[in-house]
This record gives sequence, structure tokens and C-alpha cells, in this order.
Amino acid sequence: MSACSPEGVALAVGPADAAMGLRVMSVRLTNCGTRPYSLNGHPAVRVLDAERAPLPVTAGRGSAGIATLADFDAAPKPLTLRPREYAEFRLAWRNTVAAGNRAPDNGRFLEVAPLPGRPRLTVPADLDLGTTGRIGVAPWTVPAAGAPAP
Repeated sequence: MSACSPEGVALAVGPADAAMGLRVMSVRLTNCGTRPYSLNGHPAVRVLDAERAPLPVTAGRGSAGIATLADFDAAPKPLTLRPREYAEFRLAWRNTVAAGNRAPDNGRFLEVAPLPGRPRLTVPADLDLGTTGRIGVAPWTVPAAGAPAP
């Protein structure tokens, strides 16, 4: 988990669940502050390389046509996290390497703005994106009780 930010939140990235080239990864935001923290919608996500430079990857809302995935295209709901509570969003991508003149992208960090206008947080993450150049971003949700922590 990242250190608690001045805004009172921290991020943690779970392992990618992989099957036949499809990858799904959870990113958890924990309210490590002392005041409630509100979320609504989709976070703004950028994939960074090992030097923390942005990669040419488009982050689309929902499944972004990558696959049919439960809850990725659900309407966002407003959430308010009390101290020590958490929410998460999920990323989806395909590790597909098609013929072409482009080398595969390998993200090493995620830069996440929980909502537009909020400070961005950076957290280590391994994303083997292939050459597709896109990821899908699900809306913020509260994980089901007993869901494993990233």
C-alpha cells in the first residue's frame, strides 16, 4: 500500500487475474485520514513506465469494449468512506501482441486521480499491456464483505 497522502488516502494494487490474455486487476483506496472521503464515478488513470513517464495507453470508462465483465459498465454510485474504510475500482486489458510497428507496453506504475481535480497518487503496478494501447476502468465500488485485499 502507498503511504497515506496529505488528502488522507492510500492506494494498494492487487495481482492481475489472468485468463487467455484477459487481465483484471483491483486497485483499493483506503481512507487513512481522520475525515470522511467521498468518491463518485470513475477515477482518472494513467499507466506509467519504469521511469514514470506516461505510456500511450487510453483508459476508457467501463469495459471499453475489451470484454463483457460483470459490473464494469454499471452506473457509478456516490460513496463516502469513513476513516479506515475502503473502496476499489478494477482495470481490464488484454495482453495481445498483434503484428505491427509498435513494441508491447509494460506499465510499472499507475497514476490515479480518485476524482477530477483531486491530487494524483502513484502506486507500483505490473501491467503487461501488449500492443492494444487501452485499458477499461470500472467505477468505484465498495467490495463485497470478505473480498481479498490487494
